[in-house]
Amino acid sequence: MVDLFNVEPTRLIEALAEELKKISEIKPPKWAGYVKTGCSRERTPTRDDWWYIRAAAIMRSLYKLGPIGISKLRTKYGGKCNSGHKSAHFRKGSGSIIRKILQQLEASGLVKKTRVGVHSGRVLTPEGIKRISEVATLLSGAPGHAAKKTGKGEAKKPEKRQTKKKVGTKEKADENGQVQASEQKEATGKAW
Repeated sequence: MVDLFNVEPTRLIEALAEELKKISEIKPPKWAGYVKTGCSRERTPTRDDWWYIRAAAIMRSLYKLGPIGISKLRTKYGGKCNSGHKSAHFRKGSGSIIRKILQQLEASGLVKKTRVGVHSGRVLTPEGIKRISEVATLLSGAPGHAAKKTGKGEAKKPEKRQTKKKVGTKEKADENGQVQASEQKEATGKAW
């Protein structure tokens, strides 16, 4: 199983949103095309699938921070409100949108309410963790799973990092771009 922190967040959220589109319980309400996501925003979201993107981002936040409540998620998705010539002040995001998404995720069995000590909020269920881990595994191209294909039909290969030797060596690149280390000559007679 691959940890979701090894995958770029934007790619993970986009791929998880595509998976959430397949779940019948998760769908935007009729009013979703006409609302802003908070009072700090000037316009409605430009993407048609913004509801699924927000649901995927909330799932990722629950994985990282859970148990977490609506108030903290409102703070996470808030922003500075433009007040014209006056100073901008922070405003929280829409609680209704977050609440409806969490209710839909609960109905689909991916999220549940919990109380851990004095903290109460929502966490991912084992099914939710499994889904997000599967998406992260597919994106990372871990062994045992099919790697994403490129446009030419070849599987993507992970890039190898080149390590550099720093103590007493100089580095030169040959014609192929590979780094080769050569011993430094002591011009002054002093050791580095």
